[in-house]
Amino acid sequence: MLGPGLLADITNIPEFETFTLAMIVYFGGVAITRRFSLLREFNIPEPVVGGLGLALVLLVQHLGFGMDISFGTETRDLLLVYFFTSIGINSRFKDLLAGGRPLAMLLGLTLVFMIVQDVVGVAGARLFGLPSGTGVLVGTASLIGGHGTVIAWAPEIARLNSTGGMMELGVANATLGLIVAAFLGGPIARFLISRDHLAPSHEDTREGPVVGLSHDPNLTEEVSQTSMMASLLVLNIAVIIGFIIHGRVQAAGVNLPLFVPCLMVGIVMSNTVPHVFPGWHWPARTRALALLSDYSLSIFLTISLMSLQLWTLSGLGLALILILAVQALAAVVFTVFVLFPLMGRDYNAAVLSAGFAGFVLGATPTAIANMTAVRKRYGPAPLPFIILPIVAAFFVDLANVGLIHVFSQF
Repeated sequence: MLGPGLLADITNIPEFETFTLAMIVYFGGVAITRRFSLLREFNIPEPVVGGLGLALVLLVQHLGFGMDISFGTETRDLLLVYFFTSIGINSRFKDLLAGGRPLAMLLGLTLVFMIVQDVVGVAGARLFGLPSGTGVLVGTASLIGGHGTVIAWAPEIARLNSTGGMMELGVANATLGLIVAAFLGGPIARFLISRDHLAPSHEDTREGPVVGLSHDPNLTEEVSQTSMMASLLVLNIAVIIGFIIHGRVQAAGVNLPLFVPCLMVGIVMSNTVPHVFPGWHWPARTRALALLSDYSLSIFLTISLMSLQLWTLSGLGLALILILAVQALAAVVFTVFVLFPLMGRDYNAAVLSAGFAGFVLGATPTAIANMTAVRKRYGPAPLPFIILPIVAAFFVDLANVGLIHVFSQF
């Protein structure tokens, strides 16, 4: 018979066991994706399939036995840092300069859609007679902001509107939004690519991989022990410097996610070190670094999705589900008829569309996973992997603060 202590150990999975289980769950997602061609056809990422599969199993366990399982998250958060650092190392100043106009365009379009998202949330809340403040929580606070923004703002919104249950509502909406985002981006890109017969440009096909490797069996570049260790060494150095900068920034009173300084350090290193030490085989755009980047993202996303407490969705009534459905429809319409044309109607714009849908309804890692799934199937698209993380990392959270302040009054 299991005693309380052993049961407690079972229901709180430590870091290393969580990390190992996530790899098993990921391979489960790979197996399911290979088994069902529809998942491949619509570019559904393997971590999404595996992570949500386990989350559904845990939902059944919660409903049937009343036992909840929690997972360690420190390793997951470190993998996110590794991933964004690798994005920085793969970024070159000439690409950033070339991406100046697209980056500014993406930022402007994102800000416009954030306003649309809050307008839809507030209008839906009023239409269904929901409590004041609900509108912003089913808008940018929970969708483009995600769980972290909900946790930070729900108590303040509840205080301003003298309304309870805001935390539960926001977390549930963010959870369902993340799931929708994971399944929406790939089909959007597939539709655009098929409709307009799009393909990577000749210049992009000559570039090395950024995240993950193509499914093309003709690729022959070797991934050796040396190349993997060299890439990991560069990543570690960049992360250490990023940690130091993050500590200084925090001490100055500026609240900045850890991955942001690590991303910036990666960009600076990748655009200086190879020129100072030209004999050093720098890992940017190599298959080794692409594998490490894809590995970090895949396990991060797997842990994030298998950790979703799907039973919290019971807090979403029919009215809130309908509002979220309208939010998803708005994201699709805006992406296909506004963002895609304005971003150039080319293959890069289609890949970016997959990321945008994942980002505005879920989270930046979901967006990158969506784009990676599309890239693996159709070919390279380096520009979206550069401009979307920059917009997400630096600008959106600041804009969201102002929008939450304004729309929480309605």
